[in-house]
Amino acid sequence: MRCLCLVASLLLLFAVMPASAQKEPASVSEGDQAAIRQVIEKQLAAFQHDDGATAFSFDTAALRQRFGTADNFMRMVRGGYQPVYRPSQVQFGGIENADGTTVQHVLVVGPDGNFHEARYFMEREKDGSWLIDGCLLTQSDLRSS
Repeated sequence: MRCLCLVASLLLLFAVMPASAQKEPASVSEGDQAAIRQVIEKQLAAFQHDDGATAFSFDTAALRQRFGTADNFMRMVRGGYQPVYRPSQVQFGGIENADGTTVQHVLVVGPDGNFHEARYFMEREKDGSWLIDGCLLTQSDLRSS
């Protein structure tokens, strides 16, 4: 029953998101959408295994330069991004194009039981692959319990 309530809450939250966040822009193909999701899922899996080197590898060169080392990056994630470092639930939302930046919306339930929206800023690399260029985490008033 708890799982059913959580799913219903997730669906409700995504139903009230702005319409622009629910629509995929024409410039992001289904293949790109899948690739973006896969990059984020792989980084989340690396966080679960405390594999900083792998998690760091999914970031853009500019983001890696900002943090310098995988250890610095993981220290920041552990300290300020617990909901993506140790999510109990993950639900992918829409992709939007915000001022030329591709943004993947992800709803996570953090270890504190609160819902958080993670907006992943994605960058297409010259080889066509996608990397994470930042993440904005905001807390929701919803609770998972």
